[in-house]
Amino acid sequence: MKKLEIVIRPEKLEVVKNILNDSGASGMMVTNIMGFGNQKGITHIYRGTEYTVNLLPKLKVETVVADAKMKKVIDELCKQVATGNHGDGKVFVYDVENAVRIRTGETGEPAL
Repeated sequence: MKKLEIVIRPEKLEVVKNILNDSGASGMMVTNIMGFGNQKGITHIYRGTEYTVNLLPKLKVETVVADAKMKKVIDELCKQVATGNHGDGKVFVYDVENAVRIRTGETGEPAL
């Protein structure tokens, strides 16, 4: 099993939700975050004064998928979420040793 941490622009959430639903992911967690990467923030001009906003609003979507589904999910994310501009986001992949469904005690992939 793999845990995917997907950092995206807030306006791309519906696209990501559809990708995860279509791929058979059993659930997701969404967190509002602030941050910057290569984009280094954005510059605005307000009343003739230029200022830079370093921390931009992003969303972090977390899900756990079976190993066999991981490549398909990442490929779809790269295809549908990308705008070609800085700040499109990143996907971090982690190994998941085990999962346990508390209600039934199931372990491993059936617990997803």
